[in-house]
Amino acid sequence: MNSVNIAGPYFEDFKIGDEFGAPAVTIDQGYTTYYQAITGDRSRLPLDHTLSCRVTGEQNRLVNPMLAINMINGQTTFASQNVKGNLFYRGLHLKTPVYIGDTLTTKTKVVGLKQNKIKEGRAATGMVALEMETVNQDSAQILKYWRCPMISCLDPKANTGMNDDFAWMPSELDYEEIIKSIPFSWNINLLIKQSLKLPSPKIAENSKIVVQAGDTITCAPELVRMTGNIAITHTDASQSYLKKRLVYGGHTISLTYAQFVRAFPNVITLIGWQKCDHTAPVLEEDIINSEFLISKKIPIEKGTLFEVKAQAFSTRKEGNGSFAEKKLVLDWVFVVWMAE
Repeated sequence: MNSVNIAGPYFEDFKIGDEFGAPAVTIDQGYTTYYQAITGDRSRLPLDHTLSCRVTGEQNRLVNPMLAINMINGQTTFASQNVKGNLFYRGLHLKTPVYIGDTLTTKTKVVGLKQNKIKEGRAATGMVALEMETVNQDSAQILKYWRCPMISCLDPKANTGMNDDFAWMPSELDYEEIIKSIPFSWNINLLIKQSLKLPSPKIAENSKIVVQAGDTITCAPELVRMTGNIAITHTDASQSYLKKRLVYGGHTISLTYAQFVRAFPNVITLIGWQKCDHTAPVLEEDIINSEFLISKKIPIEKGTLFEVKAQAFSTRKEGNGSFAEKKLVLDWVFVVWMAE
């Protein structure tokens, strides 16, 4: 009897130009409900069908942009099943809004390979630069971006000689391109008129905002499965270098964004990420706290673009019941469209 082992590619298996597909996903009400239960995000348009339709002019409700991004990231993970950690994202710009009922199709392409420095006593690994492009059912581009997972080598002593330069990946978004993608037809005055009468921090450049309440990470493998993410380290502790399941980075990012929206209820939507670096691993039941610096404000035809430098910290419970010191786990710069 023949035996076939089903496993994802190791670093040695990749070649420049390799392309990977994934099942298309139609985002329905079930996805939005489950995402809301896991993250508690209070973004107004994804929560309020009536307000969303009146603001956007569409018949279906706006999907939380972080839900869309998580679904897209999940579609890219055939290539990163043997990931040890995703190191960074670049050039993530949501060019078309996603609404309930939209179908997302993503293609992933290998565009760079770089083996990590070989160290005594450490199994060989390499960095794989992936380029992703996502379209909706009307072939409108939703995203085109890059990410870099660190992938195990099949041979722990491998020396592939791969040493591509990743510096060509865009280090920041083009604000002219961002402004072109803003749906200025939306009636954002409705957000302002329907004031929530909540206290809001002074919003000025170089303002720092610290969100006091943390969020404990729960349902980590459930979010991974919902988004179609098949990276082994998120579901199989025996395959993780920490011998514990690693939390998918998008989970940490989603909680951080939810904390930002908690402080700024007049966020219209997330537009893109200038950069996103995971600086340390996160485990389930870590507590995530975040701080934000408003680094740039750009008045536009309607509302204002905010560039936000976010840092997220995890606090982990020790075996003796005490809590360890906070550790920086996320260094993220994102752009939001605000009604003000």
